[in-house]
Order: sequence, then structure tokens, then C-alpha cells
Amino acid sequence: MIDPTDFEKDCMAAALKPLGEYVAEIGMHRSFAEMTKHEVLTIIEVVVTAYQDRMRGSPEHASCEHLRAEANEKFSSEVPF
Repeated sequence: MIDPTDFEKDCMAAALKPLGEYVAEIGMHRSFAEMTKHEVLTIIEVVVTAYQDRMRGSPEHASCEHLRAEANEKFSSEVPF
């Protein structure tokens, strides 16, 4: 992400607690090379989920819902080509 907005930075910060909890559970002093594929994928899942949850729960996200609904309505017909 290049030049994240303050809102995006807030969403990133929201991932810190769940990330810390998971890393503490699997061992904080281990390098990525020592982790299993499943553990690394779970780290990614924890971070992305927390980020997205924060985005969905924000007033900024809610204010865009009407735009998304309008776009879905406008483009719901079949593509003519």
C-alpha cells in the first residue's frame, strides 16, 4: 500500500492486537523460517481479517454503501458484448 490514508493506517493498527495474540500463541521468538506454512497463512488471515473488519465497521465504509448499491443496480444487467 503506497501512501496509506489515516483511515487505512487506523485499520492496520486494528490488526496489531489479534496479530500479537496469535504470535504469542505460536511463539514470539520464532523466525518465519521456523514456522509451518499453516502458521504463516494464519498470520496473514488474522491480519487481513482484522483490517477488513475495521474497514467494514467504520462510518467511512458505511457512507459508501449507497454508492455500492447504486453501482450494483446500474451494472446488474448483462454485459452487451
